[in-house]
Amino acid sequence: MSADREIPEPGESVYAPRPSWAPVVFALAALMAVGGIFAEFMLPGWVWSIAGVVVLLFALRTMIRGAVADYYRRPRRQKTRGAALPVETISPPRT
Repeated sequence: MSADREIPEPGESVYAPRPSWAPVVFALAALMAVGGIFAEFMLPGWVWSIAGVVVLLFALRTMIRGAVADYYRRPRRQKTRGAALPVETISPPRT
């Protein structure tokens, strides 16, 4: 192999979202909201359900705000460098 081989830059960038605890809190709040219907632990069940719905709405708001912030943080334009595929002609099979 040649030592001075030039490797091209990637054509597109991949932007991963930032880590967040919001999906975990959302899932636990949903569990608390649904479980509150059946649970009667220390408080009436409807109190657990209402608390779960309130926490669920705040977690949903946090996830949506994070997604919007991540969307607007991305660059508006990317320099695309797609791979040029060779043109091949398709011919019917020979019988």
